[in-house]
Amino acid sequence: MKAAVLMAEATGDTDLELVERHRYGDQAAFEQIYRLHAEMVFNLALRMTGDAEEAADVSQETFLRVHRYCGRFRGRSSLKTWIYRVAVNCCRSRFRRNQTWRTRVLSGSLERVDQVPDVRRGPEDHTLTRESGEAVSQALSRLPEPFREAVVLRDLEGLSYEEIARVVGIRIGTVRSRIARGRDRLRILLESPES
Repeated sequence: MKAAVLMAEATGDTDLELVERHRYGDQAAFEQIYRLHAEMVFNLALRMTGDAEEAADVSQETFLRVHRYCGRFRGRSSLKTWIYRVAVNCCRSRFRRNQTWRTRVLSGSLERVDQVPDVRRGPEDHTLTRESGEAVSQALSRLPEPFREAVVLRDLEGLSYEEIARVVGIRIGTVRSRIARGRDRLRILLESPES
């Protein structure tokens, strides 16, 4: 990921230049777009779906759409924001059409991806971190989709309110409301996991 960012900086390619090169058949341009954003898309999909296999499928679908529709990108937002929007839409459409996955998400029986252990921590810390991470993942899976999207994009992906508004296609006031309500519901779910 860092190497791809350094390559883009070294070549001086802007979002529009990469898109333009891709539009005219330069396969290396799309490969560079992929290298710059693949990790981001997978992480978002993993946080939205809670399942590594689903996240991989969503990532693949996202980049198929990016490849197909990249020529429509006009630079009114950053390429990163546009790709986030494509990924969120892929998560939404997959959630709506995949009954099995929807049932697993709503029941909270998701497969979890093990995190790389931090060698500076002891076994007790690892256990507590894993358990709290699982609790947060389970609580996130129980949030209504609009709140889950807003909380994931803001608190886990670090997007600004303006970026979230562009990604999700809503006003900034609505973004703020969804984040606040999502955080409140998440807090309630974490305090009383049985409810």
